[in-house]
Amino acid sequence: MFNKLLIANRGEVALRVIRAARELGIRTVAVYSEADRNSPHVRQADEAVCIGPPPPNRSYLSIPRIIATAEITDADAIHPGYGFLAENPHFAEICEACQVTFVGPGPRTITLMGNKSRARQTMIEAGVPVVPGSEGVLENPEEAVELAEEIGYPVIIKAVAGGGGRGMRVAHTPMSLMSAYSTATAEAESAFGDGSVYLEKFIVKPRHVEIQIMADRHGNVVHLGERDCSIQRRHQKLLEESPSPAVDAELRAKMGVAAVEAARACGYHSAGTVEFLLDATGHYYFMEMNTRIQVEHPVTEMLTGTDLVVEQIRVAAGEKLSWTQDEITFTGHVIECRINAEDPERNFAPSPGPIDDFQAPTGERIRVDTYAETGGMVSPYYDSLVAKLIVGGDDRDDCLARTLAALDELCIEGIKTTIPFHQALLKHPRFIAGDFDTGFLNEEKVL
Repeated sequence: MFNKLLIANRGEVALRVIRAARELGIRTVAVYSEADRNSPHVRQADEAVCIGPPPPNRSYLSIPRIIATAEITDADAIHPGYGFLAENPHFAEICEACQVTFVGPGPRTITLMGNKSRARQTMIEAGVPVVPGSEGVLENPEEAVELAEEIGYPVIIKAVAGGGGRGMRVAHTPMSLMSAYSTATAEAESAFGDGSVYLEKFIVKPRHVEIQIMADRHGNVVHLGERDCSIQRRHQKLLEESPSPAVDAELRAKMGVAAVEAARACGYHSAGTVEFLLDATGHYYFMEMNTRIQVEHPVTEMLTGTDLVVEQIRVAAGEKLSWTQDEITFTGHVIECRINAEDPERNFAPSPGPIDDFQAPTGERIRVDTYAETGGMVSPYYDSLVAKLIVGGDDRDDCLARTLAALDELCIEGIKTTIPFHQALLKHPRFIAGDFDTGFLNEEKVL
């Protein structure tokens, strides 16, 4: 096992990793920007080193500064959390070259799954269902139009190096496809430095259902069920739950097998998530693989009684998985609400600033992952996520009621948050009925 773990991140995920490391008897090193000097993760770690000013590219995204900190503190492993450098293959390569263990998959796997076109081809070869579309990068808009005529409209243009909804455009006609191609390539070039795009059939009213997997370096791979992430705004998840209202035991088993095959196909080890689009007829299609721990991992932890971050660290140290597939069980229902520093009544405008008062709900099967505290600060430099409220229940109805009660008890004063949005969402008739897809918030006025 490792002696000292550096956490190359901040906020609630840094605290989450510190807690897991402490359970394993590993000393921790926090890195922080000048804006986070008084943050809880700085106090909780055994050591803390300032790595630069607030802008991420001069602190949390600075590979030289993070590697230098690992060297001067004698850290023998680095956990990237999620976001920042978590899916940066160059960072993983540098860690490898410096003989510091990267807690995550290898750089080749990150590179392969980060390229959506190559990831798609890998899944096709592995027999994992994919959405009909181009076999590789499109050479020109005329090729896109020709292929669209074959598979049928609507279609979607996607950036090969895309993420967060950038470099994606839907087209319903040849003329709109020509325009979508130009817009998507330009946006992709600007956002990612790579204007390459590919084309897929656009699945109407899909659910976004992802499968959590865990794999070790000894060839063992298991899945830990699904999470329904369909409640999204501009491709950003707002709420996750498991089990999905649209997935039964038979479908879960099929999707789980597909996710395991996907992991094997790319030589995966560590925690990861295979994301699928699920249509109204129960057909599912590979979308992408996230080569890191997810924001919503607590949903799976509560549902299965596992600790994914502890397991992630153990696997990185070369140990075998703690459980077999037959030992993974699912109990009850779990919902996670992402509490962001945003004003839902002003089109989710950011709301950074000081936190005048913070009070977390308590009770059985209630978990709050957060860096928030009374007198703390939500910085304008970083992601707006303030807290994650995770609640379990005997079934979905019980979980909805318990989550609403916990939201009523959660107090964050001084900034605007998405608490009112979640309260309204959980009372919406269509959500209560489980009748929603990724376009739900475009169709329904929730608040």
